[in-house]
Amino acid sequence: MMNISLIDIYKVFFILGVQLLGGGYAIIPIMKKSVVEDKKWISDEELINFYALSQSIPGIIAANISIFTGYKLRGKRGAATALIGITTSPVITILIIAGMMNKILSAPLIDTIFGAVGIAVIILVYLTVKEMWSTSITDWFSVFIFVACLIASLFLNVAPATIIVCAIFAGLIYAIVKRRSSL
Repeated sequence: MMNISLIDIYKVFFILGVQLLGGGYAIIPIMKKSVVEDKKWISDEELINFYALSQSIPGIIAANISIFTGYKLRGKRGAATALIGITTSPVITILIIAGMMNKILSAPLIDTIFGAVGIAVIILVYLTVKEMWSTSITDWFSVFIFVACLIASLFLNVAPATIIVCAIFAGLIYAIVKRRSSL
């Protein structure tokens, strides 16, 4: 664990929560800039690992990644602080929007705004894929897993959760075989 104040953790994750639009994929480039490059609290590899783990467990991806990061920094208190920080802004925003829902939905500009936000989210997803590709596809096994997951998703219509579980088991088996062959 690092000696980082809970207030600093809250501030950073509150700011991340303010910037976060578009779901789980959008957090990778934003969090990379903040906690990997600027603060140097975690490494690129840890961020990708936290993301992969967050994909395979229930819950909001951004919240899960925040919990893992906060836990690494300050244990259970750091995890709780990061979670509260990243969710404060969205909760306040949702409460405000809920109070004005009828007015918002009837505004003619809303479709245009959502269309523009959708395009921005596509760019964030692309940047996430690009970042994950460079750190995840490192050997023949990772290429094999990528191709197998792509085929399962695009052509066989296998559920994402099933693909993730199968990839976890394949990775586990590969790690065991690799470890035994190096002994």
